[in-house]
Amino acid sequence: MAQVELDHQPVLLKEVLQGLAVKPAGIYLDGTFSRGGHAAAILAQLGEQGRLIAMDQDPQAVAVATERFAGDSRFEIVQGNFASLAEVCAARGIAGKLDGVLLDLGVSSPQLDDATRGFSFMKPGPLDMRMNPTAGLSAAQWLAVADEKEIADVLWQFGEERFSRRIARNIVSTRQQMPIGDTLQLAELISSSVPKKDKFKHPATRSFQAIRIYVNQELDVLPRALAASADMLAVKGRLAVISFHSLEDRIIKRFMRDMARGPQIPRHLPVQPAEVEPDFRLVGKAIMPGDEELARNPRARSSVLRVLERCSREHTT
Repeated sequence: MAQVELDHQPVLLKEVLQGLAVKPAGIYLDGTFSRGGHAAAILAQLGEQGRLIAMDQDPQAVAVATERFAGDSRFEIVQGNFASLAEVCAARGIAGKLDGVLLDLGVSSPQLDDATRGFSFMKPGPLDMRMNPTAGLSAAQWLAVADEKEIADVLWQFGEERFSRRIARNIVSTRQQMPIGDTLQLAELISSSVPKKDKFKHPATRSFQAIRIYVNQELDVLPRALAASADMLAVKGRLAVISFHSLEDRIIKRFMRDMARGPQIPRHLPVQPAEVEPDFRLVGKAIMPGDEELARNPRARSSVLRVLERCSREHTT
């Protein structure tokens, strides 16, 4: 197993375990296995009757899981996007029986550190950015065919890049002369398009993030995954979600808030909303990494953990 995989540091590990309140005989689903840091910690708290199903769309992550936990009958790895977790649970007869679901969003350190995956603007490599490199268009393929407005819209909507139009214009102009297929090539193009530099952030940060989110349809998939996760929980089961982007966290915050509010009944009806007990409750407030973790793992700096608990199954989700 590669050293980079072993060096992967799971974000907010202690807080995740506290949020999930792992039961020794519980059934858990890790929707984003990555390199197994969170999964290993969950397994360490499970007894012989416990069970952990992990998912990841990245074939490399699945290979790591297969090797790392070979022979552990409590563990199973499934290749696929976490949006399909309801189908995974239904096929195993555990729908509505999960004691916990963990979703750790974004790109993992091993993916960033592997130049061949194309996620990083710090190393030369093919401009891919797909979580599953065998499915869909790569970033290079999309940039080769997308029109200027579409590129600008993606950079603005998913990266909040204020120079999105200028960058898009230069991408289209450059590709007429040569293909854009290398990470450093794109990073340099973006940097030259940004007139005002942030001394604390590389000029390509927002654009690379936006293209990655778009290529992998991350914000489209997230609402479906959240709804499916909540629906799969048993009573007292918990959903823990780590996000690294304000747009992701906004979706998660609103989803959990709405679930905790419960069914909203029009006020002109005899039964008022206050009389209907919600099926869910928020567990504490949003959690961010402390100074000690940030010193150890700077990539955790934008992470946010939110936890939701199912209180009952009175209403459908």
